[in-house]
Amino acid sequence: MSLSDCEEAFQKNNLQLLAAQYNISEAEADVIQAKIWDLPNLSVELNAFDPENNKVLHIGSTGAKEFGIDQLLVLGGKRKNEIAFAKSNKEIAELQFKGLIIDLRTQLRNTFYSIIFDEKKEDNINLQLKYITNLLNAYENQNKKGNVSLKDVVRLQSLVIGLQSDKTEVTNNIIQQKQTLKLLTGSQTEIQPSISEEELEQLFNRQPLTNMEELQQKALDNNTNYLTFIKITQSSQLNLKWQKSLNTPDLTVGARYTQRGAAFDNQVAVSFGIPIPLWKKNKGNEMKAEYQIEENKKDEARQKEELLSQVNSTYKIWDNQYQQYYTLQPHDFKNMDLVFNGIVSNFQKGNVSLIDFTDFMESYKQSVLHIYEMKKQIMLSAEQLNQLVQTKIFY
Repeated sequence: MSLSDCEEAFQKNNLQLLAAQYNISEAEADVIQAKIWDLPNLSVELNAFDPENNKVLHIGSTGAKEFGIDQLLVLGGKRKNEIAFAKSNKEIAELQFKGLIIDLRTQLRNTFYSIIFDEKKEDNINLQLKYITNLLNAYENQNKKGNVSLKDVVRLQSLVIGLQSDKTEVTNNIIQQKQTLKLLTGSQTEIQPSISEEELEQLFNRQPLTNMEELQQKALDNNTNYLTFIKITQSSQLNLKWQKSLNTPDLTVGARYTQRGAAFDNQVAVSFGIPIPLWKKNKGNEMKAEYQIEENKKDEARQKEELLSQVNSTYKIWDNQYQQYYTLQPHDFKNMDLVFNGIVSNFQKGNVSLIDFTDFMESYKQSVLHIYEMKKQIMLSAEQLNQLVQTKIFY
């Protein structure tokens, strides 16, 4: 699968992403709930026993009954403030979901590239291991015949053991990364990442579009994690406004019909009721909301500092790795392969000693592994920078 194939599967199948979508739906449900009015209250009073006429349930035209209906009217803008607070929480959920997509997609891309370069390491190790193992087998046979010393056999064995150890480490990394890629894409089978050498080369030649200061400003404008902290602060301010409005008493209005027992028969009356605001009934929650605002402001400031610091350090790491890699000219890599082929050929002809050959093979192995690791880290640093800035920064 190509990287675009993996990203498409990730969008459709990632279970963590699919589950997180419900957070937005839950927040939308809170908005709907905040808009719902209180239900009117219906009351009925019926005569149970009439002692004057000695009747049970005397509720006819000569009896007594009473009906009433009351409705609570929310005052002080409580409902409006609660709706605004619920909507802000929905916006937070949307930002958090967007941030989750970005974080998981970055993990997906990092895993994809890691597998690509670790498999290149593995292929190169296998190539060396195949040749050295065949050579070791030949030396062991010659040692049995007394043609080569045991010391030479042990030297080759050490080289094989080193290659096998490196292969085990790289292969284990690939196994773990492929499992991660499988989980991220929701695939039922193992995925084999695929990318052309031309595309890889284009990715390596990318350069930032802007300087450090502009990168940091773009991060402040676009980073969803930071924008979420800003929105949380704004939401806490709306919460304070809502908590303050809860101190306003609500009005209860009603109408009542009394057949008998009031000042007049068949009396129809209206009623009004409101609590007496002798103290702030929501003072504690109001104070709590004020403290939450201050706490969220500090968290927002801390997140801003962390984001600017991360952009600065990540850019410097990427630039350092990029510069270090490109101090090695393309012909240097070709020269390594030419020297490798030359050493192998001359060793087979007897022009190179076993000591020089094994020393070269050890150096060659380490150099190749370091080169692929450098290329991998360049890609991962670029992806981390993309994750932080969250807008196009490479051309």
